[in-house]
Amino acid sequence: MTSPWTLDELTEQELDLQFDRFDNDTAWELGSQLVAAARAAGLPVVVAIHRNGQRLFHVALPGTSADNDAWVERKARVVARFGHSSFLVGERCRAKGSTFEETMRLDQDSYAAHGGSFPVTVRGVGVVGSVTVSGLPQVEDHRFVVAQLTEYSRLAKSTHSM
Repeated sequence: MTSPWTLDELTEQELDLQFDRFDNDTAWELGSQLVAAARAAGLPVVVAIHRNGQRLFHVALPGTSADNDAWVERKARVVARFGHSSFLVGERCRAKGSTFEETMRLDQDSYAAHGGSFPVTVRGVGVVGSVTVSGLPQVEDHRFVVAQLTEYSRLAKSTHSM
């Protein structure tokens, strides 16, 4: 698999897509937007949003299974542990000629550095959670989350702060 993004571009995504605040209502708005976009595109995905260890939002669309729920949890744990998107963490290992599994030596049943989980970062605070999607190939999971966060940010700037 070749990434369509450089490590610098993946890092820039995280710097650009930050929130001024992130509460339960924000999770509901963002999660609902992701679900609406996935439904409109006919995507079989699970969408989950966590903050400070609590799942605030979770929807499993048609075509998903309990396996997708497990992938969500494994990818979200990578964000919680490393403070970066699950895709960026995996790409950093691959850029060094290794794999996440070989480099980090973590339980593969608990951690998956595959695309689809993106950090929820609050400006001035840091990473407080994650937005995670599972059901597509990892590049597409990552692309979908980033596209939806970008859209949410655009809409937020016109109505309220992100």
